[in-house]
Amino acid sequence: MASPTAPPPSDPEKMDHHQIHNVQPAPTISNNTNHDHDPEKSLAIPIDGEPKSKTTTAHPFSEQESEPELEQPNPNSPQQPDHDQKKTTWNASRTSIFRFLLICYSFILMGMSDGAIGALIPYLETYYSISYTIVSLVFLSPFIGYLLAALFNNLIHHHFGQRGVAILGPVCRLIGFIPMACHLPYPALPVVMLFTGFGNGIEDSAWNAWVGNMRNANELLGIIHGCYGLGATIGPLIATSMVTKGGLEWYTFYYVIVGLNGSELVAMTAAFWTATKEVYRAGIAESESEAEDVAGDGGENEGGTNKRTTTRTVMRDPIPWIVAMFLLGYVGAEVSLGGWIVTFMLKVRHAEPFNAGLTVTFFWLGLTVGRVVLGFITGRIGEKVAISVYLLLCIALQLLYWLVPSFVASAIFVSFLGFFLGPLFPAAIVSATKLLPPGYHVSAIGFAAAFGGGGAAIFPFAVGAIAQKKGVAVLQPIVLAILVFILLMWWLLPGGLKPGGLERARENREKVGHEVRKGFRWLKGKAGSPNSRLSFVHTESAAGVNRV
Repeated sequence: MASPTAPPPSDPEKMDHHQIHNVQPAPTISNNTNHDHDPEKSLAIPIDGEPKSKTTTAHPFSEQESEPELEQPNPNSPQQPDHDQKKTTWNASRTSIFRFLLICYSFILMGMSDGAIGALIPYLETYYSISYTIVSLVFLSPFIGYLLAALFNNLIHHHFGQRGVAILGPVCRLIGFIPMACHLPYPALPVVMLFTGFGNGIEDSAWNAWVGNMRNANELLGIIHGCYGLGATIGPLIATSMVTKGGLEWYTFYYVIVGLNGSELVAMTAAFWTATKEVYRAGIAESESEAEDVAGDGGENEGGTNKRTTTRTVMRDPIPWIVAMFLLGYVGAEVSLGGWIVTFMLKVRHAEPFNAGLTVTFFWLGLTVGRVVLGFITGRIGEKVAISVYLLLCIALQLLYWLVPSFVASAIFVSFLGFFLGPLFPAAIVSATKLLPPGYHVSAIGFAAAFGGGGAAIFPFAVGAIAQKKGVAVLQPIVLAILVFILLMWWLLPGGLKPGGLERARENREKVGHEVRKGFRWLKGKAGSPNSRLSFVHTESAAGVNRV
């Protein structure tokens, strides 16, 4: 190889580097010198994963001015594509396909049970002769189960792997549904529903975390949550038809649910039998190793790969809490609407029983279609701006649903309300994966999904308790307040409203509420004098330099 030409004297950095390079007697030593003194090259290695020899072979031609310009974008632009390429796909093997389809089936069953309970509430009241507040306990008691799932989800993964989740989830649901099918005295029902909440919580969080780390997560999460919406659509329809058309008691619906959950237990056990704790721990070690490579300085993976990322560690980061509060409000609004639509239509809109049951079916159908259709749009325009638009439309539709006193109009508004609510949960999960290190994903998403699932218990219970004194019409202002709350929570996440903002926020290590503070400073600058605006621009530039 020809000896390298000395760089121009006008570039002192290249001159020093070249002088050091000429002192080395062998190419092997020049490789080490290259990485020690060339920041562009040293950054490219952990991000692109290229071998050192490949990087240093072309280094003797470093006098060309175009090469630094080509290497400079590497620390930022290739990071996300390279990370995506290492993610698994849902159809990577027959086992993966089988598992993904079973997860869809599991979400259908969760949707059927969650959706049907709202349609059966009027018949539970009549059968047990109880009030709104007492019957609402069937919503509240699973919250404790969801909280326990949020706390123990990571521990179950660490000691039993996904196999433990696949077995424990259906078993806990069966413990809750069998007494419902046996129509035990009402005081026993809230107690057994604790197990249902725990089973739903660990499965919901585990499968969201697993699918959320796949390639094309937005679309895949939209599909599995669309399956939840599908179950929530057919569940009330089946339950209402069995009671109103078939003349059966409310508890006969749970005969069907018990049989379906039994089949899930058998299939899940077979599909995830090889997903042991060793497999799970190896996957976490690999993801944390990749995170260290991307961070370069160890960053948030300072503890190494021998220690598991505990839920306590994850909870020190504010982003999982923001996502958890967002999901808590979202699930609360979703299940409050689905759980009390029938009663609202009967008592306030004076609909026929079967037509009132159809209304909740339209709501869950809109939710299902929205999750599947809008899931392909959300990722393309950016999660932050898409969910902001969807929530503003939901607020407008909720106002119309509340204020227009027409059954037909209410049925239309609530259907579109479900459509735009649909993609919110999957988008929140995807946003968490983009804002957090890979080693945090299972714990953070599991905690946020399980904690957020508690909204299915708290808010429907609150609606029932308040409705006991004020009437079921209180459903509307409560849901409206929840929608405004989760919109504010969403805006607290860093990343702005431009596509790719979430990835840039993680690279720049932006803090929660960054965009809100930036907006306030912008308004303050606009309200001031021209000199104040110039000072604002200078402050923003300085802040950007500090972040870098």
